[in-house]
Amino acid sequence: MVEKKKTSRYSPEFRERAVRLLDEHRSDYPSLSAACREIGGKLGCSGDSLYDWWKQARRDAGGAQPGATKAETARIKALEREVRELRQANEILKKASAYFAQAELDRPFRK
Repeated sequence: MVEKKKTSRYSPEFRERAVRLLDEHRSDYPSLSAACREIGGKLGCSGDSLYDWWKQARRDAGGAQPGATKAETARIKALEREVRELRQANEILKKASAYFAQAELDRPFRK
């Protein structure tokens, strides 16, 4: 199975600026969701995206947001890929071992 790399419409710099803008002007709105909706609309992104970026920024900064940081997520993906590759290699080795064991049994006995 080939994984497609997800490309983002928004650059990391744009996301950082959007989150910084949200942090600076959050108090001007009655709630966080209202701030995300309004500021996201002005920036040309959805309020949900801005909220997700804000939560990820809090995680990465060591805030109280639950979940994995970007570095942890990247490490988990790399480890999952390694486990998948090792399992494939293990299956190949098991099949090769069985093949050679069968070949050894089929060989004529020598005295």
